[in-house]
Amino acid sequence: MKRFLALAAGALGLGALLRRARRRPLQRPPEPADALRAKLAESRSIVDEREVDEGAETTVDAAPDPDPATRRRELHEQTRRTMDELGR
Repeated sequence: MKRFLALAAGALGLGALLRRARRRPLQRPPEPADALRAKLAESRSIVDEREVDEGAETTVDAAPDPDPATRRRELHEQTRRTMDELGR
């Protein structure tokens, strides 16, 4: 009797699993080429926006000297000039 109940429960479970699998439509994964085409189209539209956004950035030629000693010396000189102007 126990075997019959186990067999019946297994059959019912298998039947439910098959019905559920039939109800779900199979979805094909997107083609990698289509995804790449979409990314390429998006990046082309962003190029123009990027040029506008980066227009206000400081170029490498106009960037301050990365040497800390030079930067420190310039900052001290600027501070002294400001203090002299305030002291007048």
